[in-house]
Amino acid sequence: MEQDYQYYKKIFENTAKPFGYVDFDLLDENIERIVSAASHKNIRIATKSIRSVFIIKYIMKKHELFQGVMCFTANEAMYLLNEGIEDILIGYPIWDSEAVAKICQLNQQGKMITLMIDSVEHVKHLNKIAQLYNVTLPLCLDIDMSLDVPGLHFGVWRSPVRTVEGAKVVVEEIMSSSSVSLVGVMGYEAQIAGVGDQYPKKTAKNKIITILKKQSIKQLAEKRAATIQMIENFGISLQFVNGGGTGSLHSTTNENVVTEVTVGSGFFSPGLFDNYRDFQYKPAAGFAIEIVRKPDAHLYTCAGGGYIASGAVGTDKLPKPYLPENAQLMSLEGAGEVQTPIVYRGTNTLMLGDPIFLRHAKAGELCERFNYLYCVSNGEIVNKVTTYRGDGLCFL
Repeated sequence: MEQDYQYYKKIFENTAKPFGYVDFDLLDENIERIVSAASHKNIRIATKSIRSVFIIKYIMKKHELFQGVMCFTANEAMYLLNEGIEDILIGYPIWDSEAVAKICQLNQQGKMITLMIDSVEHVKHLNKIAQLYNVTLPLCLDIDMSLDVPGLHFGVWRSPVRTVEGAKVVVEEIMSSSSVSLVGVMGYEAQIAGVGDQYPKKTAKNKIITILKKQSIKQLAEKRAATIQMIENFGISLQFVNGGGTGSLHSTTNENVVTEVTVGSGFFSPGLFDNYRDFQYKPAAGFAIEIVRKPDAHLYTCAGGGYIASGAVGTDKLPKPYLPENAQLMSLEGAGEVQTPIVYRGTNTLMLGDPIFLRHAKAGELCERFNYLYCVSNGEIVNKVTTYRGDGLCFL
């Protein structure tokens, strides 16, 4: 069954627009490909790329390799625990003392929430609070995986731990603290996982990025291996070594020291993930807006649609017209708060009230716009599930 414009139009003919949806047939295909690409490494689900408890649980039940989640705030971690999701790694440092205190109380009850750290200051702060609750907080050390070349920092500005010696200083602080323990190490190679290298009409840029990626893969593998060796020399037995993302599965899984990989965007495969050389996943999630005006031939103005992705401002952060094929945004208007003009010269006849289907540039950010996601399979709507927003929650 071909998932073309008429396929989705028929499914949603009685559904009020705008709406978000997930095609579970395509989601299942993506899950299978991700499991295969993981090469028997455990897979930790990045919840920010899903933002729906129902779908997180659905994915986790699909294969035994799905072990735990990575969320991004203390409140989200506590919410997911309450929803029955366990083995939670908070992907960014938490400083708020009240939030840390709540996590200490949950750890007293035997819950598994691991906190991210990347500095001596983090360790001292968490240790001080943990002492008050007579618990030992599990910590994960975030090490920087960026590549520095003359005139360019190829990567993102995350952890200040950029060398093995820098990591050693933090590890020594953990070893000398009474109420924290090092259970994991994470290194996110954002410059590989989050940077496309096959953009249309950008041959020179693509070549440069490809070269930088190859150089970076070698360097970060050496750094990660040396860091893990240093930690093991302290007699520490780590529970996990986390690496990668959807865009770097092909390289991160080759590292022997890595025990698990984090995957998020690959499940929905948003617009930004169309521009990678080494893999392609299916466009499993999208949204529809309604044609409400026809101001000119081949021009269809839709209500709403201005769902712009976070990050550096650029046209690649705009939602991407998906169906009907060859529909395009107008360069001078883009996607707007109250209206989005679409240029279309294809063979489908479009009428007022018809949908235009788009894909968000990023995966989970789509869910910040909708309370529900319609679940599609075998040509029909099979479920309607809440997003975080639909549960009345907003974490970031």
